[in-house]
Amino acid sequence: MRHRQVDPQSPRPNLVQQLADSLRAEIAAGAIPVGGRLPSESRLSAAHGVSRTVVREAVAALRADGLVAARQGAGVFVQQLHPHGGSPFQDIDPERISSILDVLELRAAVEIEAAGLAAQRRAAAQEEALFAALAALEAAHAAEGSATAEDFAFHRAVAEATQNPRFAQFLDMLGPEAIPRARLSDQRPTQAEYLAQIQREHRAVAHAISARDAAAARAAMRDHLEQGQARYRRMLRR
Repeated sequence: MRHRQVDPQSPRPNLVQQLADSLRAEIAAGAIPVGGRLPSESRLSAAHGVSRTVVREAVAALRADGLVAARQGAGVFVQQLHPHGGSPFQDIDPERISSILDVLELRAAVEIEAAGLAAQRRAAAQEEALFAALAALEAAHAAEGSATAEDFAFHRAVAEATQNPRFAQFLDMLGPEAIPRARLSDQRPTQAEYLAQIQREHRAVAHAISARDAAAARAAMRDHLEQGQARYRRMLRR
């Protein structure tokens, strides 16, 4: 599990928020499942390069959201994926193509602009994280796994690079269900072609962001999400 290092020069309230956001992202991506135990205070402190006080305050923020709960003598456990009674997107049904298309259309409205902002604002560490996510996605494809978590992590890395935390929070609300690739990857005759095409699309987004070309980044993300819509519409016509 790859951890984002929190900037030790940031003011402490930012450290707390950054760590809380990082933990929310891991939970949303399934790295810490519902019922799973958060790493110990000392492990979180070492992994993220922050004090134990910051860890305690970040975990307290997750507890206030209802995302995690402490069990005396046992630790802190994830109790739900979405705080405060569930996400407004909890009825996403990856088995219904119409539901998938609805989500892809909404994602396009947000993520195209996110890609442009990421190209304008990304820091070197965020560029590195983006290419690490791209490499992880490539490895998942090579292993012939579903790669849903890796795909979600890539899009979240784009959102993080905007320097606006609301973009990542939006994706966290959608959760990994926003990446409905499993239905397409089940189409065995076209699986290799599909995986190669989708990786080309991701690579185009990453390289445009790396080059700080906002127009190209928006165009690449638009192409990626519109191609996704087209692929699912073709399934509707079968």
